[in-house]
Amino acid sequence: MIKIIAGGKRHLPWADSAIKEYEKRLRKPYDLSWEFMDEDKLASKLAKWPFSRQNDYVICCDERGQNISSNEYSAKLEAALTQGKNVVILIGGAYGFTEEVRTKADFIWGFSRLVFPHMLARVIVAEQTYRASEIQKGSKYHHE
Repeated sequence: MIKIIAGGKRHLPWADSAIKEYEKRLRKPYDLSWEFMDEDKLASKLAKWPFSRQNDYVICCDERGQNISSNEYSAKLEAALTQGKNVVILIGGAYGFTEEVRTKADFIWGFSRLVFPHMLARVIVAEQTYRASEIQKGSKYHHE
């Protein structure tokens, strides 16, 4: 299972609809669980949270992160899951993450040089996770 920790409240209806569409297609170990944290407290909670370096593979979504292809994202997830790691994906609120939080991540993922609202980032993570699972299956959903 892939745990996503997101800043802010539950999904807005438009984002919830899109995310649910991808979630219903996902199968283990690519299924998603969500935890929402108040944006004001997110950074301080994550700064104190001791991610288990041995058991967790932490991906921090941040505009300053590395842009990778869908195939590269799929390979990162597959490698972590094959090693028996818990994948934890962090999606910040309106102000992103502090350097302290980013340094705890195994990978800092920037979707683009563009800045996206966090609700849209949630949809992107859900879709790219579904795409990653389909890449691993060799399905026709992803083509180049």
